[in-house]
Amino acid sequence: MKFSELGLSKSLLKAVQRSGYEEATPIQEQTIPMVLAGEDVIGQAQTGTGKTAAFGLPIIEHVDKQNPAVQALVISPTRELAIQTQEELYRLGRDKHVKVQVVYGGADIKRQIRSLKKDPQIVVGTPGRLRDHLRRHTLKIDHIQTLVLDEADDMLDMGFLDDIEAIISETPKDRQTLLFSATMPDSIRKIGVQFMKDPHTVRIKAKELTTDLVDQYYVRAKESEKFDMMTRLIDVQDPDLTIVFGRTKRRVDELSRGLIARGYNAAGIHGDLSQERRSKIMRRFKDGKLDILVATDVAARGLDISGVTHVYNYDIPSDPDSYVHRIGRTGRAGHHGVSLTFVTPNEMDYLHEIEKLTHVRMLPLKPPTAEEAFRGQVASAFNDINEMLADENNARYEEAAEKLLQKHDATELVAALLNTITKDDASSVPVKITPEKPLPRRRRYGNHHRNSGYRHHSPRDYRGRGKRGFNGRHHRRHDHDNNDRHRHTKRHAFSIHHTHHE
Repeated sequence: MKFSELGLSKSLLKAVQRSGYEEATPIQEQTIPMVLAGEDVIGQAQTGTGKTAAFGLPIIEHVDKQNPAVQALVISPTRELAIQTQEELYRLGRDKHVKVQVVYGGADIKRQIRSLKKDPQIVVGTPGRLRDHLRRHTLKIDHIQTLVLDEADDMLDMGFLDDIEAIISETPKDRQTLLFSATMPDSIRKIGVQFMKDPHTVRIKAKELTTDLVDQYYVRAKESEKFDMMTRLIDVQDPDLTIVFGRTKRRVDELSRGLIARGYNAAGIHGDLSQERRSKIMRRFKDGKLDILVATDVAARGLDISGVTHVYNYDIPSDPDSYVHRIGRTGRAGHHGVSLTFVTPNEMDYLHEIEKLTHVRMLPLKPPTAEEAFRGQVASAFNDINEMLADENNARYEEAAEKLLQKHDATELVAALLNTITKDDASSVPVKITPEKPLPRRRRYGNHHRNSGYRHHSPRDYRGRGKRGFNGRHHRRHDHDNNDRHRHTKRHAFSIHHTHHE
């Protein structure tokens, strides 16, 4: 359905067109008319399905520019999601000159107070910081018309129920309430009953969320084998933009440190990092200046990043809903995605539970050999060399090149170049990843076992579709924080051979 058929004004349709939207997604198509009509809505949809525009467009449509009061409040579970929501609402409401303010913990509260005094019509915030402003009386929400609970299941998982109830208690009884959640456990339904008026429910099934554009594979591996397997798979699949999920903060630290040690352009985020550091890493990743983001589930909640081609589940999640959240980070906006989950022998029952939720049988993937990884590196190096040949500065070196060709065979020179920009075998740089406590065994469910008729697929068949940058060691070395200035060097050589233990 076209956005022009949803009852939006011309100024909003102009903003929609400028943002690159063409046809409404299912959640937008079903939600926007209900919100415009003033109905309460429960939307089952995860990040990446277009839900921000689904609630944002009708909220902006209803904003009264002459009213100085806060007219809509959006509660988000994480700083990252709050910031992203504020940015999108600002873009959509720019032609109407709608003021949108974001508030979140870890930032200067005095600056936020000054911004709130400028009478924003829409406020987006995290639960803790919103309550802080309410206690200080620097935010008044007693005249809001619309309340949005975004990623509600995440907010409950993170222990924000008391904060949410306290915030809702200060809003008008006759407000419109919109609730969005990737999953619908009983706790979410209770919120619907307690705080909403005859809500309409819009559901995007988990199967639709996870299978349309995402190829899902698993690799069976011992704990001690996973890291070497993952780095070889990265070499073979050649992903353009990757998220690696680890179960704990220590795991994220060790994985990111190990990837850097092996020459990959990687960084990790988790809850113990400062907001400034997390924001810097996320900015680099969103701008394509970081190839691999390693994250815990909590740190990655609410991340809305386009262009992610691969998701690697280094640790299988303990519940199927988390899996849906994780792989929802790829396969967006019509682009193809790949998810790969490492499973230890005693975790197979967790894999089966995920398959039951998504109604998809994951395909087993055979781990690549060192020779296959090497061929993948060389193939990627060809792309790198083609990019290097297009560099306008090459002419400066033609005289030196002629002298080298007089002394050396051309094949020897190209071989030396390939040797420089491809990496050694993954295991050549030793990396120790501390074993995590294994997940408790699940009981087996009936006949839900893997069909032995499934063939193993070669990783060569599932190479990433994105353009690669520089693939290996570079003759110059740069400080890791300055990588942004060297986009062509996608991986760097690092002399890091130690491992970190908590």
